Amino acid sequence: MTIAINLSVKTVLIRNIFTRNLCAFAPVFDENVLSHVRPYSELPGPKPIFFFGNTWRFIPFIGDFNIQEIDKVSSRLYRDYGDIVKVSGLMGRPDMVFLYDANEIKRIFKQEEKMPYRPSMSSLNYYKHVLRKDFFTNACSGVIATHGEGWYQFRTKVQQVMLQPRIANMYIGNIEEASIAFLKRIRMIKDYKDEVPDDFINEINKWALESIAHVALDVRLRCMDESANVDTQKLITAIHTVFTNVGILELKIPFWKVCRTPTWNAWVEALDNIFNFATKYTEIALEKSKNRIKGSELSLLERVLKMDVNNGHKLAAVLALDLFLVGVDTTATAVGSILYQLARNPEKQAILYDELMQILPREDMQINCKHLQDLKYVKACIRETLRMHPVVIGNGRCMTRDTIIKGYRIPKGVQVIFQHYVISNQEKYFANSNEFYPERWLQENTSRHAFASLPFGYGRRMCLGKRFADLELVMVISKILQKFKLEYHHRDLDYHINPLYTPKGPLKIKFIAR
Repeated sequence: MTIAINLSVKTVLIRNIFTRNLCAFAPVFDENVLSHVRPYSELPGPKPIFFFGNTWRFIPFIGDFNIQEIDKVSSRLYRDYGDIVKVSGLMGRPDMVFLYDANEIKRIFKQEEKMPYRPSMSSLNYYKHVLRKDFFTNACSGVIATHGEGWYQFRTKVQQVMLQPRIANMYIGNIEEASIAFLKRIRMIKDYKDEVPDDFINEINKWALESIAHVALDVRLRCMDESANVDTQKLITAIHTVFTNVGILELKIPFWKVCRTPTWNAWVEALDNIFNFATKYTEIALEKSKNRIKGSELSLLERVLKMDVNNGHKLAAVLALDLFLVGVDTTATAVGSILYQLARNPEKQAILYDELMQILPREDMQINCKHLQDLKYVKACIRETLRMHPVVIGNGRCMTRDTIIKGYRIPKGVQVIFQHYVISNQEKYFANSNEFYPERWLQENTSRHAFASLPFGYGRRMCLGKRFADLELVMVISKILQKFKLEYHHRDLDYHINPLYTPKGPLKIKFIAR
């Protein structure tokens, strides 16, 4: 998942991929405020040079910004320039303004418009509306890389079921079943030292795919079985390829618009594989639904199919495509980071295990809604990990008119990026921010800023699959810690952008049977 050329566009791309969007924002200020506004030209930031602007900073061996270390670059910009930084002079790209102030972020989010706007990824738009125009329509293009009326219509329909707690709770048993299969897989692949192999993240991806397939397609793929269908690994590889190649297509010189490059061809093939998988199983589910028992509870997929008599199958297939794109790699990366933090912090792991033993004293107890509500320390460990290592390090808004941020006039068209990774690791928002301290999320009457850590975004483009992601994370972490004690005896892992914020190196965690 390697991406190159510029920091600002990189951050926007990641935000687009995981549905934490670039939206419109239109604040109102009184005359007194306007009289003290400073011009856009005075915004601090790295100075562009003639012709090359700031693009040269991202050129390997020449520039001083490493694209895979955007977290460090962003931290450096904050140290050098303060709460607001302009990165201009990016060839073929609009200016970016990086924002490191949670109060301003709150204000911008709270003034979100009905149909938030975000610049679309041209490569994905081309795939949908040129290569696959026979299937995708304006009102049925999904939530990734879309905006305006088409985005609004699709989002309005599917969020009726996606954001209902009752619907998510219907899948507790399915997600638990997938997690139990994952435990069996861990026992199978760990070595004589109880360590998992270097490609353990791929095993977590299998669990994530198994889980989201239950939700999106009403199907059990058996990804973790020894005799698993090769198509499941093919699908995981395709999802990974989409993430990797879209960065190259969007951030480097777009040669694909002139000729079909190997990167473009591999990307289209990967998208075709995911698209074909989603449509195939949607059609199977449609046939099965015709024979369902009357009076039985409708699944999420069946509810989506019934939303549109004529195009319900398209609606369901596009939703499944989106869920595969944003619900496998992202969830697997989060699980890897959580396990890593618990393995490195045995005292916190012990507290979590004590909670599990209090709420689920018997190993054969099935987890229900009440258990999930009561597993507060488990949730705190998840939240703390996502504070320290957010899967997506930033999101933002695109200015649709001139506005004022931190006392500066920001022109229409500028993309303002919220640097959540830097913000959530600042002492002014979280005391001892470099310490893994889940208890901070359990403290009452705290002054913790609600907008200093937003792992699922906020507002109208908040992560559509948040409820299912929460369920999956709590379930799999609980099931693993019930059965295994985690240890890590290697060097501390650095993190990098790939394009998710992932550990740089294998997760050589020990899973010691309890």
